[in-house]
Amino acid sequence: MIKQVTVQELKDVLDKKISVQLVDCRERDEHQYCHIEGATLIPLSEFETRAEQELKADVPVYIHCHHGGRSQRACQFLESKGFQELNNITGGIDHWSLHIDPKIPRY
Repeated sequence: MIKQVTVQELKDVLDKKISVQLVDCRERDEHQYCHIEGATLIPLSEFETRAEQELKADVPVYIHCHHGGRSQRACQFLESKGFQELNNITGGIDHWSLHIDPKIPRY
């Protein structure tokens, strides 16, 4: 099942140092411009070829993009491959920069 998670909920999980996989599914140029520290970049365009090899099905996955649309599709792909603990970050990095880390530039 895919859970919709706010950026505050993601921050709370990261602050607790819980073992999770944080994935940025935006394109490389977007990630280079700004990103959440510790996020693994797997662009949505490369998800089918990389995600199953690079992500562990037994560790919770938190996925973000710019606003939440691409990350929802990435979660749906992983769900179809049997991943269980999937979290789509609603509002994406845009909300992260607004509500959590204003040093991250908005675009």
